[in-house]
Amino acid sequence: MKATVYSVEGKALKEIDLPSQFEAAVRDDLVKRAVLSEESEGYQPKGSYRWAGLETSARYRGRKEDYAAVKNKGIPHLPHEVQPNGQFGKVKRVPHSMHGRRAHPPKVEKKIVERINKKEYMRALESALAFAASREAVCARANTDIGASIPIVMDDSFEALAKTKDVSKVFSALHLLKFVEKAKRTGTKAPLVVASSGSSVLKAAKNLAGVDAVSAKNLKVKHLAPGTHAGRLTLFTVKALGEIAGRFTEAEA
Repeated sequence: MKATVYSVEGKALKEIDLPSQFEAAVRDDLVKRAVLSEESEGYQPKGSYRWAGLETSARYRGRKEDYAAVKNKGIPHLPHEVQPNGQFGKVKRVPHSMHGRRAHPPKVEKKIVERINKKEYMRALESALAFAASREAVCARANTDIGASIPIVMDDSFEALAKTKDVSKVFSALHLLKFVEKAKRTGTKAPLVVASSGSSVLKAAKNLAGVDAVSAKNLKVKHLAPGTHAGRLTLFTVKALGEIAGRFTEAEA
């Protein structure tokens, strides 16, 4: 598969061959599973205080011979607060009492992370890249036609941009600012920028509304398919494509 390389002025410079991963089979089910797995890693374990509802003097005294027993007193056989002179306080401790413990509270030991094995994840990443290279999928997700070649590949000079206004000019030249404006109004996702590690454009691009910028080494499926919906409009640099191909080579080694 070939792609057109664009300059920072939005002009087509040349054509290059994309890594083979962009021609992988599209698997929406794999992409969704990988995104849910990544998102679950960010969940915060929740649980109640171990002694919640139990820090009370209330206890059950059921034997008739016990001091201050509840038998034959016409009161519920439930844990009551200990009062002076054998008197009965309020019912505590049991779930249906005021400020009692919860019957089945959340437990911190509950497994909330959905694991996915490495090979399956790399196949999902391949599929997400293939979706990003599909004009049909990208235009369907953007709900409009994209004028530039899909995927959008930028010349490496794009990585040297250090100011947000310069990145905005590139977006304007490629007719992509409409997605940034839409993100300002609706809070939706704008195009994704993928560059090589250490590129100054990564910091500059993040200041645009809805735009995410990530290095090729840290690229995840959730970046390419936010909300499990694949086909996000993405700008790759030539160096980033090489790093992406290198990740798959290392995974297969």
